[in-house]
Amino acid sequence: MTIIVIPCVGAVIKDRSGRLLLIRRGHEPGKGQWSIPGGRVEAGESDAEALAREIREETGLVVAVGRLIGSVRRPAGDGREFDIRDYAATVTGGALVPGDDADDAAWAGPAELDGLPLTSGLLETLRSWGVV
Repeated sequence: MTIIVIPCVGAVIKDRSGRLLLIRRGHEPGKGQWSIPGGRVEAGESDAEALAREIREETGLVVAVGRLIGSVRRPAGDGREFDIRDYAATVTGGALVPGDDADDAAWAGPAELDGLPLTSGLLETLRSWGVV
């Protein structure tokens, strides 16, 4: 069986207090769970373009995309797999308002992350990369 790989991007964004920007997913996969903002890379988009678009759509924030932090593969079902590349990003404008497929958006400190229903593997991955 051939696996169809779906290119995706995610943003690791921290505020001046070191809190991480999270969105509560409004759709599957992971509906109702908290994750970093991001989504699929559309045809013809660079990772940076896709990331800036997804952040604006999901959070209302404008960002400058930084370095690649890491990447993970997650099963998407039906022979598909998400190839997620997570980048550092810095807020340059906008106002935090959940939108698109995000039911909520919030800043969470390291101590708060353990108590939130996060998407599978997120916290472990971010810790392994030294992000939190």
